Amino acid sequence: MDLKLNNPIVVFDIEATGLNISFDRIVEISIIKIFPGGKEETRTRRINPEIPIPVEASAIHGITDDDVKDCPTFKQIAKSLAEFIKDSDLAGYNLFKFDIPLLVEEFLRAEISIDFRRKKIIDVQNIFHKMEQRTLAAAYRFYCNKALENAHSAYADAKATYEILQAQLDVYSELKNEVKFLSEFSTYTKNIDYAGRFIMQNGEPLFNFGKYKGQKIKDILIKEPSYYNWMMNGDFTLDTKRALTEIRLSMMLK
Repeated sequence: MDLKLNNPIVVFDIEATGLNISFDRIVEISIIKIFPGGKEETRTRRINPEIPIPVEASAIHGITDDDVKDCPTFKQIAKSLAEFIKDSDLAGYNLFKFDIPLLVEEFLRAEISIDFRRKKIIDVQNIFHKMEQRTLAAAYRFYCNKALENAHSAYADAKATYEILQAQLDVYSELKNEVKFLSEFSTYTKNIDYAGRFIMQNGEPLFNFGKYKGQKIKDILIKEPSYYNWMMNGDFTLDTKRALTEIRLSMMLK
């Protein structure tokens, strides 16, 4: 079933040097932009991460330092990339936990402010896990009856993700063919930061990790002001630190 669209939507996947959102870098990104009416545009770029690619990461996606040594850095393509996706909603596989947080970090390092919170976001993995509890390759086999060739190639994964999303609309009658519904259905929590360290619950920002998980941020910052400095000096993403600073400033203004 074709996806009904009021706005363009970009289905994307990234390959990286690792899984640490704060430290690791993108080495490949592939974007399929689908317009209302069905027209598609595809962009796939390999990126020089400016740090070594560990052999463990290369073993997964097949991209080595030699493959990207002459490629542009993320900063060099950031403006055109932001322009390409700015009018679109987003879809992907495991977006909330990995792809979006890492992409936002790269934009912040390139000094480009981009706010995905205003966009509708569909995480195909969350739909899949709610319905079947499987992996991307298994999802592709289950929904599309195909083997996932070239797994961990950004384009192959992004293309498979889009086909799975279309097939999910055929399989589950309870899924509305509407980006807003799919975005809400594929979201587990309302994250304040892209890494999910803070969530919004009943209008209150809460910690979503560590010893204060589930507690109000404002209460902890009042009770233990040094916790703010600990987080600002810790191994947290730039976006997480920015979100915490905004919460703290809003408390001070009140």
